[in-house]
Amino acid sequence: MLTAVERARAETGKEAQNQPVLKAEVRGLSFHYGEVRALKDINMALYEKRVTALIGPSGCGKSTFLRCFNRMHDLYPGNRYQGEIIFHPDRLNLLGKGVDPIEVRMRISMVFQKPNPFPKSIFENVAYGLRVRGERNKRNVEVKVEQALRGAALWDEVKDRLHQLAFNLSGGQQQRMCIARALATDPEILLFDEPTSALDPIATTSIEELIHELKQKVTILIVTHNMQQAARVSDYTAYMYLGELIEFGSTDTLFIKPKMKQTEDYITGRFG
Repeated sequence: MLTAVERARAETGKEAQNQPVLKAEVRGLSFHYGEVRALKDINMALYEKRVTALIGPSGCGKSTFLRCFNRMHDLYPGNRYQGEIIFHPDRLNLLGKGVDPIEVRMRISMVFQKPNPFPKSIFENVAYGLRVRGERNKRNVEVKVEQALRGAALWDEVKDRLHQLAFNLSGGQQQRMCIARALATDPEILLFDEPTSALDPIATTSIEELIHELKQKVTILIVTHNMQQAARVSDYTAYMYLGELIEFGSTDTLFIKPKMKQTEDYITGRFG
C-alpha cells in the first residue's frame, strides 16, 4: 500500500499533469482599422491543447482579435497593431516587425465561417499549404494529405475520389476538408471563425466532435455566437464587448458563476 507521503506525491503529479501550459500570451493588444480603434488593451492567455472560445455580441471585436494571431490584417493597408502576442515556447512576438506573416500562418492555421474550397481537387486543396511551403516530394505530400484528412475525420469518405473537385462535397464535408487543409502544415494553433454557422445541425455536431478530438494535438481558439456551443466545446471562454475583454476564465466558472455582472447579463440573455 502507498504511504500518505507517496499518495500525496502521486496526487501532486496528477495535478501537475493537468496544469495548463501557456501557448500564447496576449499583452496590451490594441488594433486599429485606420483611425478606428477596434481592440482596446487586451490581455489574455491561450493554453496549449485546450479550446478557448470567444463570445460576445456582433461587432464586439471577436473576429478582429482572432485574426491578429495569424496576421490576417496585414493583407489590408492602414491597419496597425499595438502590444504583443508572445508565442511559446520560443517566446516569439507574432506582431514583431521582423516576423514573416506567411511563416506565422504556417504555424497558426485558420478555418473560416463558410467553407471556402479552392477550385481544385480535394487532394490539391489539402496539399495547398504544403505546396506554398515548398514541399516537392510527392510521397511526403501524399502522406501529409492522408494524415490531414484522417485528422479531419474525412479520409474514409473521400479516399476513392481525391482527384474530384472539392465543390462536389457536401457543406459539412467541405468544412472538414478546409480543416484538413489547415492541419496539413502541422499548425500549433488552429483558429476557427464561426465554423458551423453555415452548417446544418448534423454537420455542426460532427465539427464539434472533431474539435474535441483535435485538441489532443493542437491548441484551438474559436469564435462563436452560440453560447451553448461555447459551453460544449471549450475549456476556457473570453467574453468581449466593444473591443474590450470583459472577462476570461474557465468555461465552467464563467458560465456558472461569472465575476462580472456584464458577463452574467449577456449569458442569461438580459443583454446582447
